[in-house]
Amino acid sequence: MSSTKDQWSAEAYSASASFVPKLTQKLLSYLAPQPTDKILDVGCGDGKFTANFLPAVDSVLGIDASPAMIESAMKDYNDPRAEWRVVDCRYLDKEETIVNGSWDKVISNAALHWILRDSSTRLNTLRAIHGSLKPGGTFVFEMGGHGNVPEVMTALIYTLVQHGVPAEKAKAANPWFFPSDVWMKNALESIGFQVDKVEIEYRPTKLTAEANGGLAGWIKLMGAPFLDVLPEEKRDDAVKQICDILEPVVTREEDGSQWLGYVRLRGIAKKI
Repeated sequence: MSSTKDQWSAEAYSASASFVPKLTQKLLSYLAPQPTDKILDVGCGDGKFTANFLPAVDSVLGIDASPAMIESAMKDYNDPRAEWRVVDCRYLDKEETIVNGSWDKVISNAALHWILRDSSTRLNTLRAIHGSLKPGGTFVFEMGGHGNVPEVMTALIYTLVQHGVPAEKAKAANPWFFPSDVWMKNALESIGFQVDKVEIEYRPTKLTAEANGGLAGWIKLMGAPFLDVLPEEKRDDAVKQICDILEPVVTREEDGSQWLGYVRLRGIAKKI
């Protein structure tokens, strides 16, 4: 998530990606929240996922780069056990009041593929997560894994090129990092984590059908960094072209529902 432009709004996220905080039962079971837990939620967004475990723990700090999402979390989850703070998690290592070895658990859902996109800060962020935990503390995460939404990635890059953007510039606009399970395991172990579990799951995911959601809503929200490469007056045409390309790939004949090829990377790692 860029610190220079806030592409997020709680309303748009709810319309286009409301499934994200809902498809989290396995991740929550890995978190195994306890009444004494002090938990750091990295990339907490609007707090809807955090709210799943907030009532079961001692305290939570939710951090996210988006002021709009943090504002929404503060409004909707004004709980004495919760604190919400705007933090660009690419530079989490600079946050001395957070990276202080005081957290029982760190959790991150559907955020690290944005946060880790910048290769120059990638390992520093993971080191900061390690540094924030108590000895014996647990890091639990779910993010996009290698091969996530390949049809969308292809259509986005192709459409930019069709609109005159050089291929290298189109590829560089990609805001995501979707690592393999092997990459993540090696990275975490190199930092000093004991990796208990890293798994990849292919999980086709049904898009919301609300008026502002659907395929076009998803493209406008999640693909905003790609679209931003184009002049503003070309973006609507680009979205239409992307949807036209994707429609026969993602639409199910029996009911017209649309599904994207989500690949999830989940893991549990301990600070030893």
